[in-house]
Amino acid sequence: MTTRIEDRFAKLKAEGRPALVNFIMGGDPDHETCLQIMRDLPGAGADIIELGMPFSDPMADGPSIQKAGIRALKAGASLQKTLDIVKGFRAGDDETPVILMGYFNPIYIYGVARFVAAALEAGVDGLIVVDLPPEMDDELCLPALEAGLNFIRLATPTTDDKRLPAVLKNTSGFVYYVSITGITGAAAPDAGKVAKAVERIKRHTDLPVCVGFGVRTAEQAVEIGKGADGVVVGSAIVSAIENSLEEGRAGSRTVEAALSVVRDLSSGLRASKA
Repeated sequence: MTTRIEDRFAKLKAEGRPALVNFIMGGDPDHETCLQIMRDLPGAGADIIELGMPFSDPMADGPSIQKAGIRALKAGASLQKTLDIVKGFRAGDDETPVILMGYFNPIYIYGVARFVAAALEAGVDGLIVVDLPPEMDDELCLPALEAGLNFIRLATPTTDDKRLPAVLKNTSGFVYYVSITGITGAAAPDAGKVAKAVERIKRHTDLPVCVGFGVRTAEQAVEIGKGADGVVVGSAIVSAIENSLEEGRAGSRTVEAALSVVRDLSSGLRASKA
């Protein structure tokens, strides 16, 4: 039995284009607005959705996503409410893959076994937990895989050929290649260097490779997408949400501001493969 993630990549491969993977923060700027944005993302062109699990100390995230997490927490977000957003999304969409992305601390506090069961029940397909290295696979990765969740690992520009097999060992769904050395949204990736890195990773795995951290524009997405199986964009969407707020709260343009970024990215990627 294939997973939603596998089915989506197979479909896109047949179409001859990379996946557009879009990140939003769970509960940003509030629960209902986040759910509305998430429901509308597939129609705007998102192929896979990453939903952030808000956390107070997000070490890998740049300022935009850090602020999104703070906004969400101030609005009452929690890990349970993030799962509730997925459940609400699944009520109207049973095909789009959903990945929870974040840090281990909230999951540890929630309880690993309880979290894995709740994630499956809500309709989550995969997990990206950026602060759990392969040496800690027993903590969450293996229980998640055994339950049927994909566990997506990050590879970085500093992941050499000696380290890469360990990173890939229990990875499933796809490999997330971090295109820059640094935090999310901090710098623009070099498409040439990224293409060579993706090619190197593909020599070690048959899994799709998606590239993120620093991709903000349709032009960048098109260039990265020439060598990758997917392009991940988060900070640009989260920044658009932030810029649409009225006195710190969702405004009349907030949902459309997020969707507009996704439509632009999607149209660029689709046109490049026409």
